[in-house]
Amino acid sequence: MRQCVFCLLRAQKDVFKGYAAKAAKKHALINHVKIISMTKLRIFLGYFILIIISLSMLLPFFAMLSLSFMPGSEIFSYPPKLFSKNITVQNYFSVFTSIPVTRYFLNSLFVATITTIGQVFFAALAGYAFARLKFKGKDILFFIFLITMMIPPQVNIIPLFFLMRELHLVDTYQALIIPGFFGGFGVFMLRQYFLNLPKELEESSKIDGCNIFQMFFKIALPLALPAVATLAIFTFVSSWNSFMWPLIITSSDSMRTLPVGLAAFKGSFREVTMWGDLLACAVICTLPVVGIFLLGKKYFINDLLQGGVKE
Repeated sequence: MRQCVFCLLRAQKDVFKGYAAKAAKKHALINHVKIISMTKLRIFLGYFILIIISLSMLLPFFAMLSLSFMPGSEIFSYPPKLFSKNITVQNYFSVFTSIPVTRYFLNSLFVATITTIGQVFFAALAGYAFARLKFKGKDILFFIFLITMMIPPQVNIIPLFFLMRELHLVDTYQALIIPGFFGGFGVFMLRQYFLNLPKELEESSKIDGCNIFQMFFKIALPLALPAVATLAIFTFVSSWNSFMWPLIITSSDSMRTLPVGLAAFKGSFREVTMWGDLLACAVICTLPVVGIFLLGKKYFINDLLQGGVKE
């Protein structure tokens, strides 16, 4: 009798254990499903927010592109529309006939290209010197470079104009290009990148007989290509979009850049604002910048990813 009761209790205990194990598995499965659901929800919300932000940034560009092909009478039609049945390229023909836009475009391209090359070259040299060389007053000099980043560029316009006038460089390419060669941001950016490069590579090359310039051009600079490409993109876009300095330092149509020519369609420069021509010229201004970013986006993204990863 006792054995039967013992066996019955044992069987009940095993049944309870089985129920408990099943309940634990079911609870774990529910938690796992909840975790997966929350992860998918976060991913969905993240992509949704990114799509909204992307659309908010792309919509003005598509609106500009679409409106540039509309007749002037339809640009401010009500209700507003992004697409028109009466597509025309008259606005683009008007841009090329009303102002020397080809000359402005070539000026902007030349100035932005040379400025980018000069800025990258001098910033790379200075950044490498601050990162690797040891000389007296290095920290103080670098601190002065950082202070220049805090000064608004508008403050330098008047003294810079007087300097260019004394050098007889007003209304010349030199006045448009030379001030863009130097800047604290590029030096700071490349210095930080060079500091993260392993010193062992340069030390081994020094043992092989390389001097400081060979170490810079053959080792450090190729390794810093993502940072160099990022700085080149920033510099090109900044120089291409520059308006205030070219407007002040140039006086002839043969020296003006495209942003200055773009302002010629606004009402402050003429009696009536030519919105169709203005939008068409804006599209022309935007295309080279988009092309430069597409060409260098691989290095730009690599630089951002490397900057966000710490060993």
